Order: sequence, then structure tokens, then C-alpha cells
Amino acid sequence: MDHIRRGEDMKIRNLSIFLSFLLLITYFVYAQGSQHKYVGVKKCMTCHKSKKSGDQYGIWQKGPHANALKTLSGDKAKEYAKNNNIADPAKEAKCLKCHSTKSAVDASLQEATLTMEEAVSCESCHGPGSDYKSMKIMKSKEESIKNGLVLPTEEVCKNCHNPENPFNKEFNFKTYAAKIAHPTPK
Repeated sequence: MDHIRRGEDMKIRNLSIFLSFLLLITYFVYAQGSQHKYVGVKKCMTCHKSKKSGDQYGIWQKGPHANALKTLSGDKAKEYAKNNNIADPAKEAKCLKCHSTKSAVDASLQEATLTMEEAVSCESCHGPGSDYKSMKIMKSKEESIKNGLVLPTEEVCKNCHNPENPFNKEFNFKTYAAKIAHPTPK
């Protein structure tokens, strides 16, 4: 009789372990699937390039963030690289993390539409757009934030504009934010 009871206890124990394992796997799969992904500037451009919408894309394109990758091929960057044993600043991870959105984020969070060439794109400052990019969500600031939109703050900017940057200048958030302002018209 004891051996039957032990067999049933063993089955219950094994079933409990299996169900716990299944629950754990389900949790991890769900958690990974619910992470916002980076979609790239072309997805943002779709709605943010007209004068009516504020031409945020055009403003970005003419600004320093869209051209951040190009600066790594400039004379100042090459001189710094030479003096610091860096073969090519345009291929150096320490440089790219602030000069390209694609280089700054985990590959598992990137959709194929995010490219290196877009340099510091919308999502560097506004967060990964996969879940807030639809017009339905973007019509509501609260829904957009709930779905991953980041409203840039001084702390967001200081991820790159900080003393770790060898070309760091005193960073005045209000001054620099005004230089790249791209508001949505009311």
C-alpha cells in the first residue's frame, strides 16, 4: 500500500514540477514578446514629414542627430582615434553607442527597418516605436506613453551628452533642446 501511495506522490510531484516549468517558460516568452521594438526612422517619417504635422522628419534630417554618424569620419574623430588606439571611430562600439541608435540597443529589440545609416534617430530620444507608431495610438499622448513613447528629458539626453564623451561640452538641456525642437502643431 505504501508503494502505491509513494507512486502517486511521485506522479503529483512530477506533474507539479512540469506545470511550474511550463508556467515559467510561458512567462519568459510573454515577457520577451511584450518588449517594445525599434522600428527605424522610415516608420516615423510616414506620419512626421508633412508641414501639417510639423515636419519633424525634415527638422531631424537637417540637424546634428541625423548627421551624428558622419562626424565619426571627420578629422577631429580621426585624430582622436589615432591618439587613442582606435582603428576606425565609425566602427568603434564606444563611439557608435552614441552616434547610431542601432548600435545602442540590443539586436533582439530591433526590427529589420532600423538601420545604422539613420544615425541618432527618433527612437534614441523617444523610445522604441513598435507599439506606439500607429495613428490610433499616437492621437493620445497617454496611450502613446503607455505603449512605449518616451518624452525626452535631460536625463535621456545625458545618456550621450556627458563627460564620458571625449568631445563633451557643457550641456544645457534647455538651450540644446531648443536647437533641435520639432513640435507637433496644435
